[in-house]
Amino acid sequence: MPIRSPDREVLITSPRRASIDSGNDSGGESYGRYSFDYADDDVDVIRPPDDMVRTIPGKLSIWTLLVVIMELCERFAHYGGSLMFTIYLQKILHQNKPQAIALNRGTQFMSYGTTILGAVIADQWLGKFKTILVFASLYFIGFVLLAISSTDYSVDRGYGLAGFGISVFLFIGFGTGGIKANVSSFMAEQIPLGYKATKVPGVYEDSKLTIERGFRYFYWSINLGAFFGQLICPQVAKLHSYAMAFTVPAIVFFVGIVVFIAGSKRYIKTKPQGTVLTKVWRCMRYARNNRKEGRSHWLDGALGARNVEWNDEFVIGLQRSLRACKIFLFYPVYMAVCGSMGDNFINQGLTMKRPEWLSVDQLNAVNCLVLVIAIPVFDNFVFPLLRRCGLRMGPIVRITTGYSIVVCAFIYVTVLQKVIYSTGPYYDFAGPDVPVGATNDISVWYQIVPYAAIAVAEIFASVTALELAYSQAPTELRSVLTAVYLSTICGGSLIGMVLALWGGDPQVLYVFAGETVVLGVLTVVFYFSFHHYDSIVAKQEQFKS
Repeated sequence: MPIRSPDREVLITSPRRASIDSGNDSGGESYGRYSFDYADDDVDVIRPPDDMVRTIPGKLSIWTLLVVIMELCERFAHYGGSLMFTIYLQKILHQNKPQAIALNRGTQFMSYGTTILGAVIADQWLGKFKTILVFASLYFIGFVLLAISSTDYSVDRGYGLAGFGISVFLFIGFGTGGIKANVSSFMAEQIPLGYKATKVPGVYEDSKLTIERGFRYFYWSINLGAFFGQLICPQVAKLHSYAMAFTVPAIVFFVGIVVFIAGSKRYIKTKPQGTVLTKVWRCMRYARNNRKEGRSHWLDGALGARNVEWNDEFVIGLQRSLRACKIFLFYPVYMAVCGSMGDNFINQGLTMKRPEWLSVDQLNAVNCLVLVIAIPVFDNFVFPLLRRCGLRMGPIVRITTGYSIVVCAFIYVTVLQKVIYSTGPYYDFAGPDVPVGATNDISVWYQIVPYAAIAVAEIFASVTALELAYSQAPTELRSVLTAVYLSTICGGSLIGMVLALWGGDPQVLYVFAGETVVLGVLTVVFYFSFHHYDSIVAKQEQFKS
C-alpha cells in the first residue's frame, strides 16, 4: 500500500525500511516525516504486480532469526524456571496448595502486568532494541538472585521466601514485561514490506504471509525453548538441587542476550517518537468534538484534519486497534483456564500414579512438544491447503476454534478429576489420615490429552492474537497493542489468584467445571459478537493489496 505523508502520496518500490522520523541519516531518500532505506534484493514492488497469480510466504532473514533465537532462550528460562515454582513453593518453602497457586499466578500477574510500562519506555525514550536489552539484563539478574536464594544456606536461614519474592516479582517480573511488550513486533519489523518475484512466473512472495509465518515460527520458538526448559530444569532439581535448576535458565538466557546483541548493527530499528498515548488521546478528543452525522465510526471525525500531528492512516489504524482491544477483552478467561497447566494440572498429577523417574511438572513439556511439531505442519501443509481450496480462516474463526478446543479439553479434565476422586485408596484426599504425597490408583499419563489439546488450541487462539496486535495497529501503536494483548495474561492470572482459594482437594473439581462452563458460554458469545469482523479484515487486506 502507498505510504501517505501529510502532504503527498509516495509509491515506494523496493523499501527495506520505512521509519517515521524527523531526520534521516541512513543514506536513503526522505519524504516529509518518512524516510526509506532501499535494498533492491529485499522486495520488488509494494503494490501487487499485474502478472501475479498467487502469493506465498518468503523466507525469514538471519536477522529475524536472531530475534527468534533470543526469544527461544528467554522462554527456556521463563518456562523452565516458573514450571518449578508450584512444587518448589510447597516442597522447599512449605507453602500449602492454595498459597502456592496464588504465588505462582502472582508471578504471571507481575510479568505481564508490566508490559504497558515496557511499551511506553520503548516508544518514549529507548526504542525497542535498547528496551529489550535493558529489561533482559534485569531478567538475568533476577534468575541469578533466585538461584542464590534457593541454596540450602539461604533457605535454612529463612531467606528463601523473601529471595523468591524479590527476584521473581521485581527483577524477573519487570524483565518479562519489558521484553514481551516489544520483542514480537521488533521481530516483525525485520521483514521487508512488499512483493518479491520467485522463479515461478506469476508467483510472488507476499510480506503479509511472511509476517504470518514469522509469528508462527516466533511462537514455535517460544514452545521449543519451553519444551527443553520444562524437560531439563525439573530433572536438574530432582537429581541435584533447585539452586542448580534455577542456574540453568540464567546461563541459557545469557547466551540468548549475546545472540541478540550480535545482530545489533544490522537490525531495522525504529527511533522512539515519544509516547503515542498522548497522541491517541488528542486524536480521540478531536474526533469526539467533531462528530458528524452519517459517519460509520465515531473516530471518523478526526479524518481529514489539518495542522494536527496525525494523518488519516493513523486514524484508520486506531479504529482497527480499538476493534482488536474489544476482541482481547475475551482473552483473560481463556488465559485463566489455560494457566491451570502451571498449577492445578500439576497438583492434579501429584495425586496420580507415575513412574519414579518422572517429575509431574514435566508433563507440561507435552504441550510444548505438540506445538513444536504442529506449527510447521500447519504452516507448511494445513494452512496452504486451505488457501489453495479458497478457505482462508479469518481471525475470528481461528480464535473461536481455539476456544472450542480448550472447552473440550476442560470437559475431559473435569471428568478426569471426578474419576480420580472416585478411585481409591484416598479418593478425594479429604480424610484425616491422608499422608503427604498420597496418590490414587490412576495413571498420570491420562493428563497427556488436555496438554496436547491446549497446544493445538494455542495455534488458533494465541498466535492469531499476536498477529492481530501487529497487523491491526499503526506502526506507532504496535508495542502498545501487543502490551494490551499480553496484559490479558495478567488479567487471567488475577482470576487464577482468586480461584486459588478453592485450589485444594476436593474443591478444585468445581473450579474445573466452572471454568469449562464459563469459557463455553463466552466462546458462543464471542463468535456471534465478532464473526462479521472476518469480512472486515479480508477487505482491509484486499485494500492493502
